[in-house]
Amino acid sequence: MASAAEQMASNMSWGALGKATELRQRILFTLGLLIVYRLGTYIPVPGIDGNALRSFMEEASAGIGGILSMFTGGALARMGIFALGIMPYISASIIVQLLTAMVPKLEQLKKEGEQGRKKINQYTRYGTVFLATFQAYGLAVSLQAGELVQADIPYWFFVASCVVTLVGGTMFLMWLGEQITARGIGNGISLIIFVGIVAEVPAALAQFLSQGRSGAISPAVIIGVLVMVVAVIAFVVFMERALRKIHIQYPRRQVGMKVYDGGTSHLPVKVNPAGVIPAIFASSLLLLPTTLATFSGSQTGPVMSTILAYFGPGQPLYLAFFTAMIVFFTFFYTFNVSFKTDDVADNLKNQNGFVPGIRPGKRTAEYLDYVVTRLLVLGSGYLAAVCLLPEILRSQLAIPFYFGGTSVLIVVSVTMDTIQQVQSHLLAHQYEGLIEKSQLRGKSKKRGKKGTARR
Repeated sequence: MASAAEQMASNMSWGALGKATELRQRILFTLGLLIVYRLGTYIPVPGIDGNALRSFMEEASAGIGGILSMFTGGALARMGIFALGIMPYISASIIVQLLTAMVPKLEQLKKEGEQGRKKINQYTRYGTVFLATFQAYGLAVSLQAGELVQADIPYWFFVASCVVTLVGGTMFLMWLGEQITARGIGNGISLIIFVGIVAEVPAALAQFLSQGRSGAISPAVIIGVLVMVVAVIAFVVFMERALRKIHIQYPRRQVGMKVYDGGTSHLPVKVNPAGVIPAIFASSLLLLPTTLATFSGSQTGPVMSTILAYFGPGQPLYLAFFTAMIVFFTFFYTFNVSFKTDDVADNLKNQNGFVPGIRPGKRTAEYLDYVVTRLLVLGSGYLAAVCLLPEILRSQLAIPFYFGGTSVLIVVSVTMDTIQQVQSHLLAHQYEGLIEKSQLRGKSKKRGKKGTARR
């Protein structure tokens, strides 16, 4: 049975968007900063040989180059100032969250409220600078080794300028994301990734259809891929909304001389509590060594050559390692960050709530562990299937552009989250209107009563 909020949301009129001034300002502010991000992807890093980079990325567009171009919104293909994208910040935030769950001092810091949250955010920024510097240096050295830099530029001058530019671009993107989250609509970091992925879709689709017109790909394959995309999106939407409701009972309580009846509620547990975090973290770990190996070109050493041969997209070891990391991070992130069963059991005990037939405290935590573990078997399998199916089909059907399940997960999840936030703002606006109307009606009734009294 739908709740009152869900029923009101289903009956909500989107025509109220024009009346919600604050929401409209937030949307325009978000669009403005996202346009700034898109413009920055076209500003190149100084010293890059544009012709050599263009020809190299055209050859690598069906492999690792397509993956990186998709995640950075084409900035890496053009070697723009946002070539690293927002991935260093995401990796740093995930690492800090995992450390917070494992290090007692950080966990205590998290419980200190606003001050603790500010310190954890500061540690995340430091980690972002460190990861971005490491990745920028590796990318600059790989560009030099791959002969994608202008010949008249000194080695260390290019490396220093490239590192400073790329790290500055990542930190600027982090600031943009925080501004969108605070003053715009939706999660800023997620929206930056979303816009980067969506911006590359039209060009990839046009290239795919042109291959069909030229006869390189059969019409059956084109229709099959389009149907698969629609089916995957529908499957992701269904699984992201799927949840298990655990029945919670609250006993009768006496306050003074009054006795209040006990109530019932539900504890919703999503089939995939970790969201897209496991897929993003697994992708970022797999992309780093292959990125360095790809850009170093013919100068690749034997170790990097082996990594690129066995851990390239579509290879059996790549798929096996990708699956193992998705499953591991799904369980690890859920039990240590997103749904800590011990904390949930303690909160229920403090609120005098209990699961019928289960004793509060330790027994409730064990029961929640049992339920969440069974759900995560399905959730991790769903994540792995969505991420691996496009990889397998792309390698088997020789699709000339990258289509990844991780991208679909991010696009669908961010779209659903942003729509829910817009609906929340519209609901708040409608509630304010209802309150104002009720106040006006109350005043008019009082005036009417006074008028009749005078008569």
